[in-house]
Amino acid sequence: MPIPAVTIPKYHLVRLGLRTAENIHYQLSPEELVQYALQRGEGSLSDTGALVIQTGAFTGRSPKDKYLVKDAGTAGNVNWNEFNIPIEEKFFDVIRQKMVDYLNHLPDIWVRDCYACADPAFRMGIRVITETPAMNLFAHNMFLRPCEEELEGFTPQWHVIAAPGLKLQPSECGTRQSNAALISFTHKMILIAGTGYTGEIKKGIFTVLNYIMPMQNHVLSMHCSANMGKKGDTAIFFGLSGTGKTTLSADPNRKLIGDDEHGWNDDGIFNFEGGCYAKCINLREEKEPEIYHAVKPGALVENVCFFPGTDRINFDNGSITENTRVSYPLYYISNALEQSVGNIPKNVFFLTCDAYGVLPPISRLTPGQAMYQFISGYTAKVAGTETGITEPKSTFSACFGAPFLPLHPGRYAQMLGSRLRENQVKVWLINTGWTKGPYLVGSRISLTHTRAMISAALEGRLDEVDYQIHPVFGFAFPKSCPGVPDQLLDPEKTWADPEAYHRQEAVLARQFMENFKKYAGGLDPEILSSGPKL
Repeated sequence: MPIPAVTIPKYHLVRLGLRTAENIHYQLSPEELVQYALQRGEGSLSDTGALVIQTGAFTGRSPKDKYLVKDAGTAGNVNWNEFNIPIEEKFFDVIRQKMVDYLNHLPDIWVRDCYACADPAFRMGIRVITETPAMNLFAHNMFLRPCEEELEGFTPQWHVIAAPGLKLQPSECGTRQSNAALISFTHKMILIAGTGYTGEIKKGIFTVLNYIMPMQNHVLSMHCSANMGKKGDTAIFFGLSGTGKTTLSADPNRKLIGDDEHGWNDDGIFNFEGGCYAKCINLREEKEPEIYHAVKPGALVENVCFFPGTDRINFDNGSITENTRVSYPLYYISNALEQSVGNIPKNVFFLTCDAYGVLPPISRLTPGQAMYQFISGYTAKVAGTETGITEPKSTFSACFGAPFLPLHPGRYAQMLGSRLRENQVKVWLINTGWTKGPYLVGSRISLTHTRAMISAALEGRLDEVDYQIHPVFGFAFPKSCPGVPDQLLDPEKTWADPEAYHRQEAVLARQFMENFKKYAGGLDPEILSSGPKL
């Protein structure tokens, strides 16, 4: 294997307790990492040249096994809940020592220096140390890649150590089971043990940024995608899995800033990452050509199956997991914005897949409604593969990313509201779900119509049309939109039975109200008064 042009100073690893042996592979290229993975039997190549791996027992994040160290710095700042689970510092020390001992007995370890945050003013140096070359490839794809000159004298502000083969003893380590992901803001370190799911690395850093950016830098951290038009007009898209966030932001007529994590400061927005981590279940070239063509050499594909007897990926096969993923550098997308930095947004879109068929396909929100919907983070999931489930299931995830928010959701919402008002940003709620009735009765709103509505909003063609107010949710929705049938815009009129619509409308409104109770304390009256009314 070629020797990297830059080597890591040995004392940097000694300070972590890692021995200075020849088994430390520093800053290898994707090609080298892939070759090592293949030699070690950790994956295979697809017919397009992408590395395909299995992540083992964990094919997704394990939220109940993610811990934040509770110490003097975090005790009074973190919003402790089912996602922000406290762990004592003594257990962090125990697990860190176990990880160091474990890594010191491996024949090889893999080290990568990289950055988060495309805006140089907020750039954060990260050193990622992994047990496997595939996890190191993931870090190469997902974070910003320093040039050779930047590696000289590179000083990491944070460390990520990932050892999927290390199984913890819960009684000794203070954990729920043998796997864990721990974050210590005092030590500036993320420890990932017992799980091979690479997304824990990415979301660990995102959680860190969601704490640091608002607290120290007055930057609104956001779980969203973003793109920019030819005139420099920026749009951001919030939405939970399955709502179309990645698909709708990948507009061939606009430059992609990023598909998942961004910060919004006084000057504009910037991508936290240097890559994309896209779901690829049912991936189709005709539907998502940019993602489809990104599955090429250097990409890392997780938990997919091949067609029998071939090296061709069967993207429709979800037998291992529906959460099949591909990671790749942002520059694999042909219309990606090179610097990953955009102007202050002119439009914000909240995407929801309303499987009840209640919400209008497009609505315009006031700042108060925007903050309420932001805190709610609503979508409704459909039956999928679970036997016996025939009804939609509402999901509420605060700020469209509750598992990654160390602070109270109201704090992020207030920052969003301030930025919306200061910059007179238009906010739209887009229902990419059902019309003419709920799931199994009505039909999914077509992607063609959704794209037409978003285009009309971006181009200002909805500024002069007439609007009406939804009687329960209070949204203003247009009576007409270019490229969309008028009858589609009013959800009640699409239902054959108006009374059935109103019954379903009341069910959804009550779910919003019940969910919001846990956030109501201390929120601005404007937010509290912006929810549905029965």
